[in-house]
Order: sequence, then structure tokens, then C-alpha cells
Amino acid sequence: MQQLEPLIARCRDLVEDLDLANVKAWKAAHPRGIAIGYLPIYAPREIVHAAGGLPVGVVGAGEELEIVRGDACFQSYICHLPRSVIELALTGRLDVLEGMIFPSTCDVIRNLSGIWKLSFPGKWTHYLDLPQNFEPEMGGVFYRRILHEMYAELCAMTGLAPDTECLRASVRLFNENRRLVGDLYAARAAEPWKFGAKDSYLVLRAGLVLPVEEHTTVLREYIQLCKARDVRPLDNARIALRGAFCEQPPLALIQTLERAGCYVVEDDFLPMLRWPSADVSEQGDPLDALVTSWLATPCEAASRFVKDGSEKGCTLVDSTREAKAEGVIFATPSFCDPALLDRPMLQAALQRSGIAFTSFKYAENTGQMQPIREQAGTFADSIKLWGEA
Repeated sequence: MQQLEPLIARCRDLVEDLDLANVKAWKAAHPRGIAIGYLPIYAPREIVHAAGGLPVGVVGAGEELEIVRGDACFQSYICHLPRSVIELALTGRLDVLEGMIFPSTCDVIRNLSGIWKLSFPGKWTHYLDLPQNFEPEMGGVFYRRILHEMYAELCAMTGLAPDTECLRASVRLFNENRRLVGDLYAARAAEPWKFGAKDSYLVLRAGLVLPVEEHTTVLREYIQLCKARDVRPLDNARIALRGAFCEQPPLALIQTLERAGCYVVEDDFLPMLRWPSADVSEQGDPLDALVTSWLATPCEAASRFVKDGSEKGCTLVDSTREAKAEGVIFATPSFCDPALLDRPMLQAALQRSGIAFTSFKYAENTGQMQPIREQAGTFADSIKLWGEA
């Protein structure tokens, strides 16, 4: 459809623009505004927005940027993401950002926040120590204090006063956006031949640099256009993809899986756009509501402790069945310790539930895509032929 192609092309341009031209344009239109970057996996974007800022997701440059300076800051045996992020920063491509939020994903991201402070002492930097204790009296009190301090510091940068109504309005906007993200996932799971994993990923990832109001419009338009497409389904295997919750995959990897005969009906890409999984309450104190939503959300990730003594892998089994996926592919970035340490526990949960799976690691280059295509294609064929891998 003619309207769909330019929408996807624009989203791809946003994803591939390492110089953040869209963010620069937003700042030109909002002279008092600030752009605050955040790394995966989660950041309270509502607070940045309510303080008069633009939250900007920073996920590295993929294979589009040769890493030179970044390798001087980190060892070669760690994941690609932090080396790529610091390369972007030291080459001036992130100068448009007034600050950065580094969530407590792993030790490497903690170290990256320290290197950032040393490299850019004049920029606002916050290491977001997300609570792993989910009791309101303990983790809740701790997290609320963090959010309160962040909101006050960001408002001081824009000259605005922290305002409950402004924050509640921001919560409302991001709730709407997350609902549409959920609608997209549900629609793609129902009719994956109309949406496509790669195009859907581009539309979602554009939300890392677009204002939330504009991304909501893009999502709504994309869903409507895709649902109206006249496309015949193929006899592909329905796959859930896991492992790239933090470092994002090359577009070539997603395209390779599709060409191998896989419909990707569920994934863990870009969790910062999906968490929390339910609406944040728009009643009462919005800071309390943000805290409660984080403590209560059932999301499961390698960087998040499993609460209430539940077994790791239950969320994966539930989401796989909900999406009617016939198997799971673990596609993990090389040297991602949290994902690789989690994988045996997740695989054990799938085995107990009788769900087929396969696994591989990937790096930021395209030379490995042929063997990945062969492995994914064999996995898809075995599901379609025998009902298991």
C-alpha cells in the first residue's frame, strides 16, 4: 500500500540516523526543552516528559559505525552495546543530549555510567538503580525517592516546577502509547503475514526518538494500514524470539529469520516501550503510581529478580502460548552475560512445557547470517513437518 511504504521508510530513516536530526529539530522547536538519553531496558520516560524533556532511547549504532574510541574504554570480551554507545558519544553524535539515564541492567552498564561521568562531567548523568525488592515498604520507598529526585533535577534543568498534574498528563500519554504497542503485538500475533517482524520493529524503534504523541499517531496509522492489507499467509512456523532484551539485533537478523520461514509472533525487543505491562494508574499521586506499576508488573528479564519465589521461565511459557508460537528461538548477543546465564533456566522451563526451542548467538556483522538462516530454517521445517524440533 502506497501510504504504508513511506511510513516504514520514514521510520527506517529515524532508526538509521546516528546524528539524531529529529531530536535536534525537536529542540529547535522547543528552546527550553532538554533531550535526555536512556539505555535499555527501562527508564521512567514519563518523568522526563513531564519535566519538559524529550526521552531519547540510545541503543548503539549496530554495524553502522566502526568502533575505535569505544575499544579504548572497554575490554574486547564484553558486549557490543557499551562500546558502540561511547563511540557515538566521543564522536559527537550524542552532543544533542543534555543527560543520560543508565538503568541497572548489568555490571557493564554500571561501568558505562561511570565512564560517561568521567568523559562528560558537564552533563547530567543518573544511574537508575531499579529496586529488586518488590515490597512497597522497602523497594517502593527506595524507588519513590529516586523518582522524586530525578523529577526535581530534570525540572531544575528546564526551569519548570515539579507539577503533579503535568506528571499525570504524561502518564496518560505513555499509557496510551503502551496500549498501542500492545495492540501491535496482538495484531501481529494474529496475522503475522500482514505485519512482518522487521517492519514492525522499525515502527516500534522509531518511538525511541519521536515525541510520544507523534509515535502514538504513527503506531495507530501503521496498525490500521497493515490490517487493511490484502496479503496471503504462508505456511511458516510461528516463533517467539528471546535474548535481545538489551542490545538490539541487526535488521539483517530479523529479515534472515523471516526468510528462513519464521513468523516472529512474540519477542523481547525494546522492553522500554512495553514496561510496565499494565496501565500506570492515572489517579492519586503519579509518583506513587509509577512505583506501584514497577513493583507489580509481572515482566521477566535477565536483569530483573523473579519475585515471590516463582520459577524463572513461567512468563516466557505464558507469553509463548498466548501468542500461539510453535517454538522459541534464543538469539542472544555475544558476551551478554545476563541473557546467556538465564538461557538454561528458560530452556528448562520450555522443556517441561513441551515447547520446542533452538539457540544461537549473534554479533554486529552480516557475515554470520547464512548459517543463522540455515539453523532457523531447519528449526522451522522440523516444527512444520513433525510438530517439534
